[in-house]
Amino acid sequence: MSTPVTDDEGTGAAEQGRASFAARRWNDAVDDFLRADAGAPLAVADLENLATSAAMSARDGELFQVYERLAALYSDAGNLAAAARSSFWAGFRLAAMGETAQSGGWYARAQRLVDEHKQECVATGYLMLPSIRRHMASAQYEVALRVAREASAIGERFADRDLVTFGRQLEGRVLVLQGKIEEGLGLLDEVMVSVIAGGLSPIVTALTYCAVIDACHQACSLDRAREWTSAFGTLCDSQPQSAHFGGICLAHRAEILQLGGEWEKALAEVRRAERRESIPRPIQGEMLYQEAEIHRLRGETKLAEEAYRAASAYGRDPQPGLALLRVVQGRADAAVTAIRRLVDATVVPLERARLLPAFVEISLAANDVAGARSGSDELMRIATSNGGEVLEAMAAHARGAVALAAGDARAAVPCLRRAFDVWHAAGAPYIAARIRVSLSRACRALGDEDGAELELSAARGVFERLGAAHDLERLDSGVATDPVEPPSEHGLTARELQVLRLLATGMTNKAISVELVLSEKTVDRHVSNIFTKTGVGSRAAATAFAYERGLVVRTRG
Repeated sequence: MSTPVTDDEGTGAAEQGRASFAARRWNDAVDDFLRADAGAPLAVADLENLATSAAMSARDGELFQVYERLAALYSDAGNLAAAARSSFWAGFRLAAMGETAQSGGWYARAQRLVDEHKQECVATGYLMLPSIRRHMASAQYEVALRVAREASAIGERFADRDLVTFGRQLEGRVLVLQGKIEEGLGLLDEVMVSVIAGGLSPIVTALTYCAVIDACHQACSLDRAREWTSAFGTLCDSQPQSAHFGGICLAHRAEILQLGGEWEKALAEVRRAERRESIPRPIQGEMLYQEAEIHRLRGETKLAEEAYRAASAYGRDPQPGLALLRVVQGRADAAVTAIRRLVDATVVPLERARLLPAFVEISLAANDVAGARSGSDELMRIATSNGGEVLEAMAAHARGAVALAAGDARAAVPCLRRAFDVWHAAGAPYIAARIRVSLSRACRALGDEDGAELELSAARGVFERLGAAHDLERLDSGVATDPVEPPSEHGLTARELQVLRLLATGMTNKAISVELVLSEKTVDRHVSNIFTKTGVGSRAAATAFAYERGLVVRTRG
């Protein structure tokens, strides 16, 4: 049985709750206000602060009870607009938790209260926000844009800065989705200036940070995403008892750390987020996907597979990462099937742009140069239409890789160099190092051995520092540095053609490995691939195949 709280104790607890709220100690504020409420019912202003504190600390049990009390108190006082606003926020939180039915019930209650109010109120604008998101999800961008502007206008009429900010950030996000990148990001920058200036509620401040960071990722605006993620991290660090709203931002922070080559820190960020019970399932799935990506890059195949599967269980499509893992595992056909399925199901250009680099890489791994070229061309069209250095770098990298695979090293070099310059300047060492490997192959094909060695040495240094085991293995085996020639009509790679020509002269695998400076195991793999692609079962048959197709020139004895 709990000890009763005296009036004096209740008054002191309420004052302490206000002090904790002002200091942004959200958990402490909840405990203080609840202790005060046990002595005497809290005033409405303290209940509002209790609701905010419970929301910021993800104490949902207390949160919904408080929203219920607030809605009842406002209704009894005849303030139907305020009752509707409290009901809206209860529905909004439930929607974020994935509780669709309960969320719909609260939204319906809020709409009924607005209807009974019989005139426009600020809650009218808040109730537009869920419909904006639905229109965005169904690609009805013009409708979403119109409703977002209506919501902002209502916020301005009622001097509600939270609603104005919410409406404008949604407007900016819609513009980004429409491909109006510069206009959309400009509006989001303006929104963030307002956020930093203060005067918004803690809930809307946190939600706006996350929404803007997410939009920057969609637009491939890496510098903005990094800047706003850093600012939000500082805000979260100043409020250590804030638990709920950092989820998607933590996922993006992990991605930024990974791009920056800080893989250990990225993994730590992921695991810190995974320990939060308050994070909704979709965001947990995103965190698991980021964990899988780091394992894949480090060559930890089993751990990556497990994390991709776990992400899928939480509803996050494990592609394109899982398809790229299949390439590492030598299952290019499975990778092609998976990435094509995903690209075919994606209609928004910017979303397709984030998939197309993997599509090109996987197509090339499957020796489908034509398919890779179509993906590269589409990526270039999207980049040209939407602008932005990172998108342009992605397109240039893809175009250079296709040109290299087609045997046109001279055309590949300027594309790869442009891509390298952007990614290097953006502080993305792993991507930049992979581009340098391609530049090394192009230099070698053009007879620039010094350039090839310099590029390869720099790439190796990055892979060693990062612990990119698979990339180091490819360098050591010679696969990543195979000479460049146009693909043959029989699907043999340039390196396989080299091996076949030496095999046809009667050289053993060991002798070929010495000649080409490869491991004997790598030569064994190349010979096996040659047998499979040419449909032969012996070295003698492979030799006959080579002479019949003119791949080896007969010499007179």
